[in-house]
Amino acid sequence: MMKKKILLGLFVVFSFFGCEKMLDIDSTRTVSEENMWNKLEDTRAALMGVYGLTQTAMADHNAHWLYGDVRAGEFASPNRQDLKAIIDNDLNGSYPSLEALSNWRRWFAVVNAANIFLERVHEVKEADERYTDNNMTVDIAQARFLRAFAYFYMVRIWGDVPFITSSFDGDFVNQPREDKDRILAWVEQEMAAAAELLPYRYSVGDEQQQGDYYNETSGRWDGALVRKLSAYAVLAHVAAWQGNYPDVATYSKFVTDNYERAGNGYISTANLTDANGFFYNKNINQLLAFNFDWGHVAASFTGHIEELTLAEPVVNKSLPDLYLPKDSILNIFNEMGDERFSLDTLGNPGEERYFANFNGKYPIFSKIKVIMGGSSDPSFRIFSSAIVFTRLEDVTLLRAEALAVLGERNAAIEYLNEIRVRRGLENYSEEENGNLVDAIFRERQRELMGEGHRWYDLVRYNKIRRNNEKYNQLIAQDGIYWPISRSILAQNDQLVQNSYWK
Repeated sequence: MMKKKILLGLFVVFSFFGCEKMLDIDSTRTVSEENMWNKLEDTRAALMGVYGLTQTAMADHNAHWLYGDVRAGEFASPNRQDLKAIIDNDLNGSYPSLEALSNWRRWFAVVNAANIFLERVHEVKEADERYTDNNMTVDIAQARFLRAFAYFYMVRIWGDVPFITSSFDGDFVNQPREDKDRILAWVEQEMAAAAELLPYRYSVGDEQQQGDYYNETSGRWDGALVRKLSAYAVLAHVAAWQGNYPDVATYSKFVTDNYERAGNGYISTANLTDANGFFYNKNINQLLAFNFDWGHVAASFTGHIEELTLAEPVVNKSLPDLYLPKDSILNIFNEMGDERFSLDTLGNPGEERYFANFNGKYPIFSKIKVIMGGSSDPSFRIFSSAIVFTRLEDVTLLRAEALAVLGERNAAIEYLNEIRVRRGLENYSEEENGNLVDAIFRERQRELMGEGHRWYDLVRYNKIRRNNEKYNQLIAQDGIYWPISRSILAQNDQLVQNSYWK
């Protein structure tokens, strides 16, 4: 075990410095790969390194939530000016955190690590007879997916980005940005190819992954690795971001038709919000997630939404960095009986799983609260919640969105109600709930709050509805993207700042 940890640490280090060389400065490799790529254990360590770098890219500076939830402008911050700048869409503000969030280097560390893996993995096949064709095929499929996922994530943030699909042992020649549509076409192709080769689950006798994967049982891998439904779920998001709703319908249908075969299911409200529930460590119902497993000593003080949103009485912290104002809560959760949050007939909180201290000055968003390995002790602020990119409820509502846009109204309502009823709400009624597309996006807002979707949902919604002049202008002027880091621009003279932020 110690040997594996050392190998993983070395791989992360040389991948990080490899990315620094490629995209920021000219350099040579700082860690030799001479003793890598000789045996089965090397491929496991290297692949886990790609996963680890992806997790780091999402967690660093709480990036996943600042990109996806905070920029939507619905949360408020009582004391952090950098967060207020993001909320106000002042992304050129002079704050170290904004400069870090504008820097894509950590994502190109993922790309470079995956590129190295794909270029070198065949050496292990030649050197170690224990490394089977099937093992290598599944490993390659994961690396291809993670590389494509990194590009999808970057395109949603910056639009056009440099496009690199091979590692460089010598000096890297600076590259200009590639058209985002070309990159997304490649992303879809890569993810679809990976999906064909990935199993529904690992170490359970799946025909596409034979035996115990790296000699571990399914319990080690459930929720930890990319699998077939992970790929199709993210493909649905890729198509939605492009406005390609026929493909959204196709990819999401594969997930909703096959989730039971993959051992997945819908999550109860209690499980979704329990400290030892859905977000605790890894979980098979996390279609794509990156976990901080308490049992593997991976919990941390930072890189979790709890760091931003929790305060007294949930943890020993006087003020939250972010909170949802009371008026916003009541506007969003405006239906009786909602198990996530609702008021009773007297106007008091009846269900408050999503919020604590509702009647205090700062309501505490406590939907996700995995403290000290599931403990409820407020004196600790070490967290082990997973960063969940997608789950079945997300894909179900994405399918409802696609079907509504395509005019398949009855089917769209059916998928919307799949979630509404599970959360204690009545079936959708146009008279009570308004326009169907609006109702679907409101349900996404409630269900997926705090999971990093809201900004991207607002962009898609306003591309569909076109009834908000502010968003119409942002979309037309590419203001939906982030500025490129000043340090990146200074190091690569072939890059041009996003036009909205010049």
